[in-house]
Amino acid sequence: MRTQHTVTRRGALLGATGLLAASPLQTSVSSMLIGPAFAQNSKPKMATEIPPEITTPDHVETRLGTLNFFDGVPDKATCEKLYDNLDFVRGVEVFLNTMAAASTHANFVGLRSVGCDNHAVLLHEDRVDAKTLLLTPNTQTATLWSPLDLKAGPVVVEIPSGVLGLADDHWMRHIIDMGISGPDKGSGGKYVFLPPGYQGQTPDGYFVARSRTFNITCGLRGFTIKGDTRPAVEAFHKHFKLYALDQAGNPPPTKFINGSGLYLNTVHANTFKFYEEINQVIQDEPTSAVDPEIAGQLAAIGIVKGRPFAPDDRMKRILTEAAAVGNATARAIVFRARSDDFYFYPGKSNWRPIFVGGSYLFMQNDATLLDARINFFYQATGVSPAMAAAPVGSGSQYAAAMVDARGDAFDGGKTYRLHLPPNIPAKQFWSLIPYDTQTRSVLQTDQRDAGLSSETGTVAANADGSVDIYFAPTRPPGRENWIQTVPGKSWFVYFRLYSPLEPWFDKSWRPGDIEPAA
Repeated sequence: MRTQHTVTRRGALLGATGLLAASPLQTSVSSMLIGPAFAQNSKPKMATEIPPEITTPDHVETRLGTLNFFDGVPDKATCEKLYDNLDFVRGVEVFLNTMAAASTHANFVGLRSVGCDNHAVLLHEDRVDAKTLLLTPNTQTATLWSPLDLKAGPVVVEIPSGVLGLADDHWMRHIIDMGISGPDKGSGGKYVFLPPGYQGQTPDGYFVARSRTFNITCGLRGFTIKGDTRPAVEAFHKHFKLYALDQAGNPPPTKFINGSGLYLNTVHANTFKFYEEINQVIQDEPTSAVDPEIAGQLAAIGIVKGRPFAPDDRMKRILTEAAAVGNATARAIVFRARSDDFYFYPGKSNWRPIFVGGSYLFMQNDATLLDARINFFYQATGVSPAMAAAPVGSGSQYAAAMVDARGDAFDGGKTYRLHLPPNIPAKQFWSLIPYDTQTRSVLQTDQRDAGLSSETGTVAANADGSVDIYFAPTRPPGRENWIQTVPGKSWFVYFRLYSPLEPWFDKSWRPGDIEPAA
């Protein structure tokens, strides 16, 4: 291993002077420049010792194999390995760092595949079911989705009272809350969405929202009454409107598409196609919508606005593997997080928050929580401050169980039990919804309704007010509270509390772990 340069190769290096001791004249000049002590040495040596830690050995063993150098210069074969690895690393980074945009793009594609555009909305009149491939949807409400395209100018959304909703841009960045958590405070009203760079006049009487992208997602929930979605559906049909601002004087009718029982896919790809989805986002949106660091990562793998994305065979092979590793990494973080920050009760329970760190911006101490961001965007659609930090007695809180009490993946062929202690801290109601670990969408079973909700009035309580719930492929004998699973498939579950109370926040009440039933 080379620890310092020698004086026998092509003359003696004389410190910072760069002079070669090859003649009496040069030696004399050297003496004048760096002092007589050095000049009197019979064997010239380095004026400054070079610490070994700042040099590169001739051979380095790494996970890429042996890397070879000539005095610090990598040979051609080593450079090929390093550049392949650099492209691979950047491909993985792009997958993990742009997941939110790919997810939103897939949402647009899915909605538009069934006819949703600027004059149409998808309304799950009988709640979201397993036909819709949508990341961890709420199946206990009447849910409305619409992709808005602002390229032609501002778009107006009129909403009814009593709903809860949000609007996010193409990169799933929060634009504005709507309804109960929005500026209308649940009274309903008119929202106008302005495109990037809009300089025109905005009339009075609107809640104004500016977007950094042309494509945005609008999502609203209408709450059920004892499990009945009809009042919310009627309110949407009567009061929800969607039209261009320049049509405000005579808005065209809004087209409603019933999403219940309708197949559509809104989940992003986990293959090379992922990069094609991201490329479409880049082509569709202004460059100002992208963080320069992310834009640099994208450009490094060939995704640049105004240019075709056409990787050669080598690059396509590398990105195909990068997508596979990126997907696997996201799944490791989602299903088997390694940090205590990812658990409500570290060391005591496997229940996990959805917003790790409690920030919808995934920030803490002026630093981005990278794994927390990946964790959220791989399993959820739509982000809002109200989702991350609900005050006591309002909004909602989420907890996820990804593995059982032993830390093992849930097996859809086995029976599990969840015990919820008395006085469940939800002023409105709570729900449990099972999801497919592959699609992160509603688990496809024979049950009419996916999951259980206290709001329906069908959940059976024990004498002390506690609740026992069973997860199994068939109903266990004598058990009223049952959520169906599928043999041969894994699953995970969200526990939602609407208007959570103080015992949830101070952790004096907590759900039991989901355990294999005896």
